[in-house]
Amino acid sequence: MTFDHTKVKAEIEHMIQTEHPLIDSNSLKTIFSLIDLTSLKSTDNADNITKMVEKVNRFKTHFPEMPQVAAICIYPSMVETVKSTLQVDKVQIAAVSAGFPSSQTFISVKAAETELAVAKGANEIDIVISLGRFLAGDYDYVANEIRIIKESMPSAHLKVILESGLIPELDQVFKASVLSIEAGADFIKTSTGKEEPAATLEAVYVMCHAIKQHYEKTGKMIGLKPAGGIATSSDAIAYYAVVKSILGSAWLNNQYFRIGASRLANDLIQTIEKMEQKPISPNYF
Repeated sequence: MTFDHTKVKAEIEHMIQTEHPLIDSNSLKTIFSLIDLTSLKSTDNADNITKMVEKVNRFKTHFPEMPQVAAICIYPSMVETVKSTLQVDKVQIAAVSAGFPSSQTFISVKAAETELAVAKGANEIDIVISLGRFLAGDYDYVANEIRIIKESMPSAHLKVILESGLIPELDQVFKASVLSIEAGADFIKTSTGKEEPAATLEAVYVMCHAIKQHYEKTGKMIGLKPAGGIATSSDAIAYYAVVKSILGSAWLNNQYFRIGASRLANDLIQTIEKMEQKPISPNYF
C-alpha cells in the first residue's frame, strides 16, 4: 500500500468530524478504560510508583461509575513494586524493556531484560524496534530481533514500538507495522514519548491499515497503541475516531486498543463530569 500525506490528512479530518458528534460520556468512559497509566521518569522510585498504584487501587471508591485503566506501564525495575502493591485483578502490568527507549544494546541483553521483567510479574512488554537498522534497510535483522524477544516471553503480550515520528515516510511506517506484526507483535505502538514528534494521527491511520490488512489475510486481530503527547479528551477522541472508522467497533476495547498516557486520565474524568453535570474533581492522578 502507498499513502499520500494530503489525502490521509483529509480522510482523518472527515473521520473526526463524523465521529465527534456521537461522543457521549459513555464513549469517554470507554476511552478511559483504554489507558495504560504510565510513569517512565528517570526519577521514578518505589515510593512514587507505590503512590500511583495505590491511587489505582482506590480509584473505584472515589469514582464508582468509572471503569479502571487498562494497565500500569513502568520501567522493569519497578515491576516488583507494582506487583506487590496492585490489588485490582484486571489492571495489567506493562514493562518497557529491551533497551528502552533507544533499543541500542545487544540482543542478548534485550532478551534477558525481557525475561526478567516477565519473571518479576509483567504480563505485557513494550519494546522499541532497532530503528537505526530499520532505516538502513536491514529488515531481516529487525524482524529476527523481535522474534527472539517474543520467544523470551511466551506468557506475556508484546507491544512493538515503531517510534513513528522518526520514520520520515508514511509508506515506511506501514512497512515497519507489517514487519512487526509478522515477526510476532501482539500490539503495534507509535512512540516511546521520548522523541518528537510522538504519536500522530497520520501514523495511526497507516498502522490501522496494516492491522486491517493482516486481519483480512489471517483472521487474527492485532492491537494498536498510540502513545506520547496524548493529553486531552479531544486528542483521545481523534484517535478513537480513526480506529473506529478503519478497524471497526471490535477494536474499541482494551484487549485491542490502548492509549499510552500520563496526563490524559485527569482530563477525561473532568470532561465526563462536565458532560454529566457533576461537580468537577481536582486532579486525581
